[in-house]
Amino acid sequence: MSLTVAFWKPSVARRVVLVGVVVATAGVASVMGQYQHYAVPGRGQKVTEVGDDFEDPEWAYQDNAPKSSSNIDHDERLPSGISKNQRIYESTYRGQPDSVKRVETPPGGLRGSKWSLAMRSLQTGIPGAPSRKMQQDDLLVNVSSLMGGSVSVSKSPSIVVRVFLPPFDQWEKRTGASFGLRAELEGGSMQPYSHKGLFTSSKRMRKKQEAYWPGFFIQFNSKTDGQNKEDSALVLIRAGTSGEELFGPRITETGWWTFGMSFTPDGLTHFYASPGVDPLTERDHIVTTKPYGHTAETLNTFFFNVVNQDDGRSWSTQWIVDDPALYLYTR
Repeated sequence: MSLTVAFWKPSVARRVVLVGVVVATAGVASVMGQYQHYAVPGRGQKVTEVGDDFEDPEWAYQDNAPKSSSNIDHDERLPSGISKNQRIYESTYRGQPDSVKRVETPPGGLRGSKWSLAMRSLQTGIPGAPSRKMQQDDLLVNVSSLMGGSVSVSKSPSIVVRVFLPPFDQWEKRTGASFGLRAELEGGSMQPYSHKGLFTSSKRMRKKQEAYWPGFFIQFNSKTDGQNKEDSALVLIRAGTSGEELFGPRITETGWWTFGMSFTPDGLTHFYASPGVDPLTERDHIVTTKPYGHTAETLNTFFFNVVNQDDGRSWSTQWIVDDPALYLYTR
């Protein structure tokens, strides 16, 4: 299932699972060295057709509520939400955040930036029917329809986004995932299958082609849960080669952070993050993996997740992002 069959009818699948340990290999390290220079997200040519700086005074988002919740009840509730410039749009799988609006850029943001995008949700499940379970909404950056198709990893695409983390006392009071930045890739992996002959059967391997969604989640560790002495956050990487979550940096001070992913011709995915808004460098590298064992071939889109406990009362944390951008090392 792909997000980008048609940009006005996206779909995203996979639930949030918070488990994992970091596994590093010498093979990944050697390949990382090979691609070290142009694996850094934000290097190369910025694609002006994709992304947004939210500075246009006419910028607006039409939510076309109620939103989709087809991941739960198979109801897309078309038409989908979309920005006036068609650069940001709703997922018809899980639906968009309840509040999507242009706001003044918080202090410490990108030089010259006056406006950013804020998103927040109350009902992350079925509108008007709280599930009282962890649910999430999706807001997508339009790539494929504006680029005339998916982007091959032969061009070494990368994405970069600035994310504002509010003071911890403004976060939803629970421990768990709160925000995500992810990409939709398509690629293949070798999968076992049973081959039945005339008299015997055997196990064989074949290539399976499918979409998958690597990225970052920001997990809040709340002191209100009785287990944490102080509030903090943790960057989680999705995913290792077996689909496990990997631990990234621990966050004890809030404010602006820069997140980036790059996708190289060898099919690897590279994860970077750094406090502040300065361009990413080699020092900001966290891990390089083949998420779920897949070898990346094309980039379809990238998107944001807003997560809450969907109890009908508790708003999610408000997340502010700025200048989501796509870069190509070769075009």
